[in-house]
Amino acid sequence: MNSFSATLAPPLTPMLAVAPSRLHRRLAIVLAVVVFHVGALWALQSGLLKRAVELVIPVQVMAEFITPPQPQIEPPPPAPPVAKPTPPKPKPRPVPQPLPQPVARPTPEPSTLAPVVPPSPPAPPAPPEPVVAAAPPAPPAPPAPPRIELPSSSADYLNNPRPPYPPLSKRLGEQGRVVVRVFIEADGTASRAEVRQSSGFERLDQTAVQTVMRWRYVPGKRAGVPEAMWFNVPINFVLE
Repeated sequence: MNSFSATLAPPLTPMLAVAPSRLHRRLAIVLAVVVFHVGALWALQSGLLKRAVELVIPVQVMAEFITPPQPQIEPPPPAPPVAKPTPPKPKPRPVPQPLPQPVARPTPEPSTLAPVVPPSPPAPPAPPEPVVAAAPPAPPAPPAPPRIELPSSSADYLNNPRPPYPPLSKRLGEQGRVVVRVFIEADGTASRAEVRQSSGFERLDQTAVQTVMRWRYVPGKRAGVPEAMWFNVPINFVLE
C-alpha cells in the first residue's frame, strides 16, 4: 500500500498549483456579473435607464422627420396622336355629249286642189221658258196682344191713407224711398207684399209694407177682364 501511494504522489503536485489561478478567475467573473446586475437594478430604480431611453428616442424621431422620403415624379403622359384630315375626293368632270345634227326635211309642194269648207252646224233650239210658280199666300196676321191694364192705388174713391212716419225715424233723421212689390187679387185686395227696393232703414221699410197691405186697389185687367197680378208701389219718406 505504501509503495503504491508513493508512485502516485508526484503527479498531484502540479494540479494543486494550477487550481488556485482558475478559481480566482471564476470568482472574478462571478463578481463582475453580480456587480453588473446590482448596477442595473440600481439604475432602474433611480430612473437613469428611463432617462437614457427618453434621450435616445427623440433623436430617432427627429432623424425620421429630417430625412423624409423623396416623392416620385411620374413622367407626363404622351400626347394623343393627331388625326390627319382625309383629303376630299375629286369630283369626276362631266363628259360633254355631242349635239344632235339637224336633219333636212323636204319642203311640201303646194296643193292645187280647192280647200273643202265644212258645213255650218245647225242653230241650237231656243230654251223653254221657265215656269214661274205661284207665290204662296201670305200668312194671316197674328192677333193683336190683349190689352193689359196695371192695378192702381191712386183712385180717389179708394180713400187710402198716407203711410205714417215713425216718430223714432223723425228724431233720428231717417228718410228715403221704399218700393214695395204687392200681389193684388182680382177683387182689389193685397194678399202678399215684399220690399223690392229698401230705403236703408228697417223701420221705414216695415212701415211701408204694413201700409200697402191695408190699402185697396183697382185690380189689373187683361182684355178688360180683372186678373190677379204683381204691382210695384213706391213710397217716399221725406222730412219736412
